[in-house]
Formats: sequence, structure tokens, C-alpha cells
Amino acid sequence: MRQFMKPLLKVLALLAALISISAPLSAQVPLPSSGGGAAAAPTVPDDLTPDQVDGLVARLSDDQVRALLLERLDAVAQAAQVQPEPRKGPIARVGDAAKAMIASWLDAVRKVPLLVSKQAEALSNFSAKLGGSGIATLFGYTLLALAIGFAAEKLAVYVTRSWIKADPGSAADNLRGAVSFLFRRFCREVLGLVVFYYVLVFVGRRLLEPEQIAYAAPFVLYLIWLPRLGAAISRFILAPNRADLRLVNASDHWARFLHRNQIGLFLLIGFTLFIVTFNNLNGVAMGEMRLGFWLNTSIHVYIALIAWTARSGLTEMMRGDDPDRTRFDDKIATYYPYFAIAVSAVVWLIVEYFVAIQEIPVLRNIGAGAHYTTMFWLLMAPAIDTLIRGLVRHLQPPIIGTGAIAEQAYRATKRSYIRIGRVLAGIFVILMIANAWQIDLRQVAGAGTDLGGAVIQFLMIAAVGYILNEMVSLWINRQLAREQTAANQSPDEEAGEGGGAGGSRLATVLPLLRMTAQAAIAVIFALLALGALGLDITPLLAGAGILGLAIGFGAQKLVADIVGGVFFLIDDAFRVGEYVDVGGTTGTVEKISIRSMQLRHHRGPVHTIPYGEIAKLTNFSRDWVIMKLKFTVPFDTDPNKVKKIFKKIGAEMMADPTHAEGFLQPFKSQGVFDFDDVGMIIRGKFMAKPGKQFTLRKEIFNKVKAEFKANGIDFARREVRVAIPGLDEAEHMTPEQKSAVAAAAASQTANEQAPGS
Repeated sequence: MRQFMKPLLKVLALLAALISISAPLSAQVPLPSSGGGAAAAPTVPDDLTPDQVDGLVARLSDDQVRALLLERLDAVAQAAQVQPEPRKGPIARVGDAAKAMIASWLDAVRKVPLLVSKQAEALSNFSAKLGGSGIATLFGYTLLALAIGFAAEKLAVYVTRSWIKADPGSAADNLRGAVSFLFRRFCREVLGLVVFYYVLVFVGRRLLEPEQIAYAAPFVLYLIWLPRLGAAISRFILAPNRADLRLVNASDHWARFLHRNQIGLFLLIGFTLFIVTFNNLNGVAMGEMRLGFWLNTSIHVYIALIAWTARSGLTEMMRGDDPDRTRFDDKIATYYPYFAIAVSAVVWLIVEYFVAIQEIPVLRNIGAGAHYTTMFWLLMAPAIDTLIRGLVRHLQPPIIGTGAIAEQAYRATKRSYIRIGRVLAGIFVILMIANAWQIDLRQVAGAGTDLGGAVIQFLMIAAVGYILNEMVSLWINRQLAREQTAANQSPDEEAGEGGGAGGSRLATVLPLLRMTAQAAIAVIFALLALGALGLDITPLLAGAGILGLAIGFGAQKLVADIVGGVFFLIDDAFRVGEYVDVGGTTGTVEKISIRSMQLRHHRGPVHTIPYGEIAKLTNFSRDWVIMKLKFTVPFDTDPNKVKKIFKKIGAEMMADPTHAEGFLQPFKSQGVFDFDDVGMIIRGKFMAKPGKQFTLRKEIFNKVKAEFKANGIDFARREVRVAIPGLDEAEHMTPEQKSAVAAAAASQTANEQAPGS
């Protein structure tokens, strides 16, 4: 038994040593002998190799194993008795953060007197480190390198002078030329800056010592190169001296104001980054004097002052000159200056929070200017939105067709392009901010184990689904606009009692296709997004299957309506805009859905008819329409003369471009159709495109009336003739006799007009 317990105790003691929470010791000490008295517990380091473990097990005695095991068990028991601190609630954590930030601000105020002395100490250390000759060499060689860099830059700009071929004139007249001109100019400036920087680096490394380069490089980068890059960007966007080429809607005053202050802002940011680097190189930590707090605060205050002073100019710039802007666009423009002030304040508070709690990894990113990059892209987001609207306005394909339908489709297409651009711009801004803070979104999303990764996956799936939905809607809307305007039908054209021209088959099917595609995309990507959040979508899929079964068994009528509608569309029985008769209900097909159709009667009522109730459908608007007109003329009218008049009218209307396209066959006479007790009935007919017949009929009536009048032909009217014996003596009749004759004539007329007479 003893032989079995001895190795077991050794193993337990070794495991306890490896998993214990006691503080590590720096080295392994020789084990004491196992001679009399209680054995002392050996010292066991934490970083044991396999060979050391084997040696330790071989050297341990029984007493030492017991002592080591008891010591480790006591340590574990004491650790178990220590109660963890209760997790603080959000209000308590906010309170702690506020206390830490207030303490940090008070510390900055208390150290104001040290600003001068500590900065003088940094300058003194700089002088002592390099010496007088070293400083003179540093400044002399730096100026020489700058001169060589500027010369190389001018040479590069001169060589690329052919990039700007000609002045494009006004941007309003030639936006593409203006953008091309400004972009080529911007590329020349950036190329010059790149040549300037790398020539400067090349020359500096050969003239200066590494210790001197550590000072010269930040000076050139932050105080010369960075402000000049900001000025190039500002000239590209604002064009302060060329109002005719300006890409944003800003007056000369505000364009120049923003240009000057943007350069000033870049200078202030560059000075802040340089002075932080300079003091750290000279042994003066920024925490000792808190100069970084005051410089960073001045940057944020400067941004707020620029936004407040130029709020009217910024609002006009954000609003743009697009006549089709929405209320949302106007609100963005109105609140943009206040948004800029809020962004500046929030970023400042975030920086102060991390400074107060001394979050070292985050402070490294802040020291590299990550918060300035974040603020820049947040402030640029609304400006990018305005740029997207301007580009869509000028680069969107031209309108398809004419009329209200085409204009409505054109505006819908424009909004789709803008929404797609906004999503892509949002993704770009997020990626730039994440890159500034050295956050790999792909790695975070790929992990998918924490809330951050799940949220990123959710947003990525939602963005892809939204873009896909907009692209499908965009394509269908453009096809629908092309189909609806192909017939060139005016929206004010009278449909009349007989319907108008129907749309194409695609114009009927595309709205259903759009609705179905949008619903499918929404369901699929909603399930994928919920799955990315860690939610189990299996119950949702099972519920959808149960719902489908319930619809199949409990809503057979609905299924019959849907299936009937599918086959009606396959048979191309009707289209939107056609005039149909469904079991005695007539009207123009105004709207279709997956289960019913809506008919608009020519007097206004709308009838909704499920597809399953349609036994027979008569279409009056398919392919062509024959219109027959009747005219009653006196019995003594020459039919051949009327025939010539109808032929003349038909030829004139076929020669008229306004009416010719509506005819399939010209208006012509069909001769005498019938006789009645009034006169002869002569009929004419013409074949027209569906929907055009009513306009043509009105014009034919007007022309027939005018031609009959010109040729002395009257329309036949009902007459009552009374034969009175002795009419020659009428002038000798008394008033009573005349009244009696009139009464008899009126009675006879009433009898003839009475029903059944």
C-alpha cells in the first residue's frame, strides 16, 4: 500500500504546483535533506520543462510531497474563501468613469504651471543631446533636404503638365470635364507631394545621423507634408478660386473660409502630433505636463467654432442643388453643422475617458491619431452623401420615354442609386475607422463567438441583403418604365366606355415579380442575419412549414385564387390597362396581385375580383378595335356624296401625324345601313389601336359635321306634319282656332313618342 501511495502523492503534489495561484518565484533552489524534523516545502517554479518535471519527481521525498501538497491545498482553500467583487451596474460604472475623467481634468488644471517649465526641460534635453553643432547640422541639412525635395516636386509637376490639357469651362455645363480637370490637378499635386517626401527621405538619410532623423522626420511629416495634403484635398472639393469648377454648392465666401480653416486645422493637428513626439524623444512624458490635453481640446474647440461660424454655408453645401431632394436630405443639411459639433464633443469625451482609465492599447492608437481619423470620416459621411447625390444626378442614365410614368420611374431609379451609394459609403467609413483603431473586422466577424463578432456578421448580412434588394428593384423599375412608356400613351388620355390600350405582358408581370423577389430576399436575409446573432432559426423554419400546411388545408380558396392567377398570367389573358368583362363586370385592369385583380369602371367604381371566381373573361383591348359610327340623313341625300365625304375625312386624318399613328385602317363608308321613319342611316367604320378609338371618334364627328354643313347636308330630325284643310285661310283664323290646332299637333307628337306607339 505504501508503495502505491508514494508515487500517487508525488503526482498530486506536482499537479497542485502547476495549477496553483501562488506567486511564482524566480529560480529553483536545492531541496533540503529529509533528515529529522518537519520537512520544508520545496520551492517549485511555474515554468517547468518536461525534463525538470521528471527530475523533480525523482528528487522529492515523502515528507516533502506531504508538505508541498498541504501548502497547495491551503492556498486553494484560501483562494476559494475570497469572495469576488460584485459586478457593478451601468450607472455605477458611468459614475466611476465620470470621477476618473474629472480627476484627470483637475490634474491637467493643476499642472498648467508646469507647461512652460517642462517644455523648457524638453528643449534643454534636446540641446544637450545633440549639442550646438548637432542642432546646427540638423537645421542646415534639413533645409537643404527641403530645398532638394521642393525642386524635385516642381520638376515632377512640370513633367506632368500635360495631364491638364484644357480648361473645361463651367461645371454646370460640363460636369464630367470639370471633375476630370480637378481630379487631374489633384493627382498632380499628390504626385508632387509623394516625390517631395521620398526625395526628402532619401536625401535626409544620407545627410543626417539616425538620432537627427528621429527629429526631422516628424517635423516634415506633421508640419509640412500633412497640411499640404489637406490643402490639396480642400482645393479639389471646394475649388476656392474657381466657382465655375466647384463641385459643392457653396458661395465664394464660404468656400474660401472653409479652405483657409481646413489648412489651419491640419496645421494644428500636425503641431499636436509633432510636439507629442518631440517631448517623448526628449524624456518629458506628456502626462507630466498634460500639454496633450490642452492641444487636443483646442483642436476640438476649433472644429466646433468652424462649424458654428459657417453653419449657413455648410447647410447650403449639404443641401446641394438637386431639385429632387427629399425631406430627409433637407434635414441632414439643416442639422449637419450641429452634427459636426456633436461629433467633435463626443470624440473628445471618448479620448478623455481612455486617458483617464489609462487603457494602454487604446492610448497607443490615440497617440497615432486614430481619433482624428475617426472624426474626419464621421464629419465626411454627410458630405459623401451629398457627393453621391450630385454624382447620381449627373451620371444617371437618361430618362426612358416621356410623360408622368417615365418621370416617376426616373426619380425612383435615382433614389435607388442614392440608397445603394449610401450603404457602400457607410461600409467604407466603417472600414476606415476600424483600420485607424487597428481592428480587423474580418477576424472579429470570423470568430463569431462574442457579441461584437455576431453584430458585425449581422450588419454585413443586412447590408448585402439591402444592396441586393435595391439592385433587383432598380433593374425591374427600369424595365417597367421602358415597358410602360413604349406605347407612348398620355396619362391624360381618355379611356372611355370600352377601355384604353393595355400595357405589355412584362408591364403586367414585373410588379408581381418585384414584390415576390423583395419578399424572398427579405425572408432569406432576415433568417441569415438572425442566425448570425446566435438565434436558433430552426423553430422559425418549422413554424413556416406548419403555417404552409395550415394555408394548404384551411385556405383552399386562397390557394385556388393564387393558382388561378398564375395560369391567367401564363395564358396572357389580360394586362394592366386593358378593358375586360368578367362575368358582366366591366372595367379597366388597374391593379393585379397574387390572388385578385382590380377593375376600374369608366364611371369610377373599382371592382376587386379573385382569380378563382373568374369563369370567363372577355378582353376588349387586345391587338385592335373596330369602331362603327351611324349617321342619319334625310331620304333625299345622295349616298355617293356622303361616301366621298367619308373617304376625304379618312384621307385627311391619315395624313395628319397627330392621328395617323392611332389608325390601323382609315375611316371609310359602309353605305346605307338602314331606313327608319326619319331618314336613311349611313354607317362608317375604322380600325384603331386599343385606347385610341375614342380620340379618333371625337375628331371624326367634328369633321363630319363640318363637311355636311359645307356641302348643304342636314342631319335628319323627327318632324310632325299636320294637314289643315283650308290652310290658305289661315291668316283669317281667330286666336282660339290657332290654339286648337297647336294643341292637336302637340297631342299627336306625344302619342308618337309614347312607348309602344
